[in-house]
Amino acid sequence: MGVVNLFGDVTYEGGASINGPFMASLGASAAAVSITAGAGEFLGYSLRLGAGYLADRTGRYWLITFAGYVINLFAVPAMALAWNWQTAAAFILAERIGRALRKPTVEAMLSYTTGELGKGWVYAVNTALDEIGATLGPLLIALVLLLKGDYRTGYALLLISAVSALLALAVARVNFPLPSRLEQGQTAPARSFARPYWLYMLAGALFAAGLMSFELISYHLSKSKIASEQWIPVLLAASTAFGVLASLALGRLYDHLGLPVVIGAVCLSAPFSPLVFLGDFQLVLVGMLLWGVGYATQDTLLKALVAEVLPEGKRNLAFGLYYAGYGVGWLAGSIVTGLLYDRSMTALIAFSIAMQLLAVPVFALARRTQAPPPTL
Repeated sequence: MGVVNLFGDVTYEGGASINGPFMASLGASAAAVSITAGAGEFLGYSLRLGAGYLADRTGRYWLITFAGYVINLFAVPAMALAWNWQTAAAFILAERIGRALRKPTVEAMLSYTTGELGKGWVYAVNTALDEIGATLGPLLIALVLLLKGDYRTGYALLLISAVSALLALAVARVNFPLPSRLEQGQTAPARSFARPYWLYMLAGALFAAGLMSFELISYHLSKSKIASEQWIPVLLAASTAFGVLASLALGRLYDHLGLPVVIGAVCLSAPFSPLVFLGDFQLVLVGMLLWGVGYATQDTLLKALVAEVLPEGKRNLAFGLYYAGYGVGWLAGSIVTGLLYDRSMTALIAFSIAMQLLAVPVFALARRTQAPPPTL
């Protein structure tokens, strides 16, 4: 599944690296770009609740996974056919909806391996492969632009990685038709949705509100002329490459040290916004590396926390419900930052930092109320 997601991230992160400037070239405003990205993330997280519930009820997790990947992947090269920003926005939303369908089932399937390999390490390795793809995708787009290709050419080329992801998914399905057989020990220790689960969801939503999308960042870089169109995807690639290292390090440290690693990662990512929105190119680069730590935290550590409080028999629903709460935070944050961008950069930065740091005491409270894991 890590290889599947590697090709998947080449596809949609390659597209994400130019979505903001592409929409701007079609006449979209900063608010339109940010709200579209926020609405996409909201759908991409909130619809996971329904997808997770459906997977638990029907047991057709592979069918749901395939359907999600098809929509998720092919919406990206379809951007080459968009001739106004509204159509481009619709494809962005479709890509996120597809991701929502397949995400809970993938996370639940991976959870069966955590008993043997460790919660932090399982999600760290998967995230690292994600981020390798997320590094290669923007670099591919940067190369297209460097060779005087346009945005549409870049989107069209991503059809190759989309097909590769589906072929890898077919291999996974053939080799592991029943992922539950990989389970060793009790990997879903909770009996129901307890208080720590809801507190982790609240903390995740606060963190999401401050961790803004690359669409708004790339819009700012393009509008302010801090980076040329070729360098914007390279900045995203640098961030995601750093995220590979951060994910592996944070995942391994989490299995040994626990919550302090999460709190440290949140505090490290929080200052990215003043560097990105007020700095020159060098400071923007530093800010993007810290933003990469934030995404590594989201994709590795938050999943590991939720995996510690999964209720047995409701894994897909638990991940789907958690992501729904996370998506609410993301949508709220995207709306606020999109509207603040043209009004007060100081307020935008203060909001981003405050939301991420507010998550820290909630994470701590959740851990204090969490029951110790059962002795096996």
